[in-house]
Amino acid sequence: MSYAGSVTQSTETLLNFVNTRADAGGRVEQFGTGADLAEWAAAHGLLGGETVVTDADAAAARELRDALVSVMLAHAGTPEADDASVASAERYLGQAGSRYPLTTVVTAGGVRVGSESRGVPGVLGGVLAAITELGLSGAWDRVKACANPPCHLGFVDRTRNRAGRFCSSTCGSQASVRAHRARQRQSAGDTPQ
Repeated sequence: MSYAGSVTQSTETLLNFVNTRADAGGRVEQFGTGADLAEWAAAHGLLGGETVVTDADAAAARELRDALVSVMLAHAGTPEADDASVASAERYLGQAGSRYPLTTVVTAGGVRVGSESRGVPGVLGGVLAAITELGLSGAWDRVKACANPPCHLGFVDRTRNRAGRFCSSTCGSQASVRAHRARQRQSAGDTPQ
């Protein structure tokens, strides 16, 4: 199964995968069970209905997704992306690379990376192939997770200086208001009585 082919396609594959998490804003977990993962994968044309998807497959998808979100939070420079969590995510992703091997496909029309595995390993390998394509294109560090703690939605930083930290102006505003209120509380606590 191959997904990679262009930066746009690779970005779409990655964001479709990482943006399956539940959050306080109303998004629901899309990999809660094997049936949930199968439904998501079928909706994205990644698996046929005949593929058996287990709860263990859903757990593997959640683990891969969570490791990717940790690295994407590091791209955004959030405090949640501490050295220990990023190192743990990178170790997991290193293991995932051997668990879901990639194949280089060379044709007269070009070269791409894909996963020739079938079933859920092919889906997860396809996500890794998309990341590889992004890395080779120099765009991997532009893919970030929103620095607004209740959100953490994956997005592409399209700023010139690659300093974007939020998926939308709404999330940026929420984070700014929270920081302003925290400074006010700290300032009020510092004044003599």
